Amino acid sequence: MAITSDEVRRHLGEIDDHMVVEIIESGATLAELNEVAAHLAQETDVMGEMERPLTGRALQIYTLVRRAEDDWNEER
Repeated sequence: MAITSDEVRRHLGEIDDHMVVEIIESGATLAELNEVAAHLAQETDVMGEMERPLTGRALQIYTLVRRAEDDWNEER
């Protein structure tokens, strides 16, 4: 089942529309969004045994969001 733009924003916050489209088109799952959100919030310690390095689509999404955050911070 495809994720929706609302789900993407609920997990990752207010991000640009083009990033939302990229994430949806990546085929990411809700579980992957949850994993990315935990890493972005640096809450991997609460994941217990589930804590593991990001891979695949989750890593791509994390990198996309972090790059956008870094670019925004540099512009400030």
